[in-house]
Amino acid sequence: MTNSSTQFPPSERCGWRSGVLSARAAVPGHNLLPAGLYRIGRAEGTDAAADHHHALYVPPGAAREPLPLVVLFHGAGGSAPQILPLFQPAAEQRKFLLLAPKSASVTWDLLSGGYGPDVEALDRCLRFVLERFAVDGGRMAMAGFSDGASYALSLGLINGQLFRQVFAFSPGFAAAGRRQGKPLVLISHGTQDTVLPIAPCSRRIVSSLQQAGYEVRYTEFVGGHQVPPELVAGAVDLLLQPAPARR
Repeated sequence: MTNSSTQFPPSERCGWRSGVLSARAAVPGHNLLPAGLYRIGRAEGTDAAADHHHALYVPPGAAREPLPLVVLFHGAGGSAPQILPLFQPAAEQRKFLLLAPKSASVTWDLLSGGYGPDVEALDRCLRFVLERFAVDGGRMAMAGFSDGASYALSLGLINGQLFRQVFAFSPGFAAAGRRQGKPLVLISHGTQDTVLPIAPCSRRIVSSLQQAGYEVRYTEFVGGHQVPPELVAGAVDLLLQPAPARR
């Protein structure tokens, strides 16, 4: 399924260059799409192959009340089909929406010149989802692995009034920017990671965020550049907790 094009005002385009998302959760009367896996557009600059589309997974048997939502970012050279299995079994079993954008380039715009096309594409995808589903605005999270974790951290902290939680698995950095809200941040990293070594990456990130007043839950595990399944399960447990009062 492909979303129709949408015209956005210049003010929103300026926001995208700062990483700011304009989509907001509104509760429609009912969910408008049945369970399944949907392609909801094509990343700009890519061909029409299935792995170059953004993807939305809708779990079967979802209740009519508002659903939690996880936005999941792939690593460098990845795609939505490659990253979806990280969270899709949990989404199916525990009933939450899973949106996996595809970067327009090999990795996310922030890592290749600055915010812009990928933020715009994400905003379009979010609007597509929020217009068709009752989404629980208090249980929306950004998540990612590797470069996707860095992107989730960077965008999630900028848009902390929209996303309550950020799950970063083996991130490299968290970019500076105008940050809003105080989402809960979960970070994990393997002590034997040779792709993004733990000391200059997660340990530095955690220290910086804690000094800035964020609640950070940090796990180091014996292993390399990977995501242990139990850490995904722990992230989902946090997602599904009753939402506290917004800060």
